[in-house]
Amino acid sequence: METAAADDLELLVVPLRNFLGSETPAAWIDWALANPELLLIDHANCEKKAASTALNLIFRYTEFPGLLHKLSRLAREELRHFEQVLKLMQQRGIDYQVIGAARYASGLRAGVRSSEPGRLVDTLVVGAVIEARSCERFAALAPRLDAELAAFYRSLLKSEARHFRDYLTLAEQASNPEEVARRVEVFLALERALIQGEDSEFRFHSGVPAELVVASA
Repeated sequence: METAAADDLELLVVPLRNFLGSETPAAWIDWALANPELLLIDHANCEKKAASTALNLIFRYTEFPGLLHKLSRLAREELRHFEQVLKLMQQRGIDYQVIGAARYASGLRAGVRSSEPGRLVDTLVVGAVIEARSCERFAALAPRLDAELAAFYRSLLKSEARHFRDYLTLAEQASNPEEVARRVEVFLALERALIQGEDSEFRFHSGVPAELVVASA
């Protein structure tokens, strides 16, 4: 059974890794395991922000029926996952709180073009990158977590592994595959620098601990 579960996990994560072109640094995984409460608190915040992003796009781009339908469903799914994380936290005696965000999302959004339709295309590409990295981290963490949390992260991976494709499809519908491919490369380069760079505080999308970067310099 464990082997079958691992095989299923690998089938889901391979397209994510192929898209991202990089894996989460081992130092971040160790950092996450050393901060189990922060991991869940910021994970809850990430699910809430993912729903908020989808809803903001629905309100901003009402002229795209496909976007409205796809992101409405995605927002509902993200909110359901938010509720599931909150329930896990409650069971473990962890209080929910709003904490400062990692530089990750703002670092990616700094590359978003300001004029349309480039703004929409880039925002959707950024959404794809964030969703893909989130799922890649679910897969990286699952084998190292307790049974309950590992099963939960595997279930999230199964639910959310398609989200990055949904965002890319919407970006292509708003533009064309060639432009989207070019913008993907731009944002993947930004993303790689962000996850491999140093951070002083642990977050679900942070880079590696600053002290490790300093020590290896």
